[in-house]
Amino acid sequence: MATYWTLGCDADDPQRLAAFWAFALGYVKEPGFDEPDNASVVDPDGKGPAIAFLKVPEGKSAKNRMHVDVRVAGPGPWDMAERARLIRQRVPELVAAGATVVREERYGDALGHVVMQDPEGNEFCVA
Repeated sequence: MATYWTLGCDADDPQRLAAFWAFALGYVKEPGFDEPDNASVVDPDGKGPAIAFLKVPEGKSAKNRMHVDVRVAGPGPWDMAERARLIRQRVPELVAAGATVVREERYGDALGHVVMQDPEGNEFCVA
């Protein structure tokens, strides 16, 4: 049996990051974690891990050693053209929510993923 776990994240503005990641992942704010210095979002279906955000005094200073892949095409195998269409559809929505596009990566001739940053500069991929 798998262990229930939470991804803990440092933040300058926990509420802003919680709102962004709730939108990006289709999550909802976790009841009882709605303080200025902490926030948490959860999968409304209870399947995915929670993500918690805790205010810290220091800013981000280096590339993430771990990151989230937002898998818009779901689990494989994929029709790569349809997968690319879904990626290109999702990226502008995330930009409108506060993310920044860093670069596109290709797998041969196909779009592989788009590297982005959340509103506080944390890297993630849309794949």
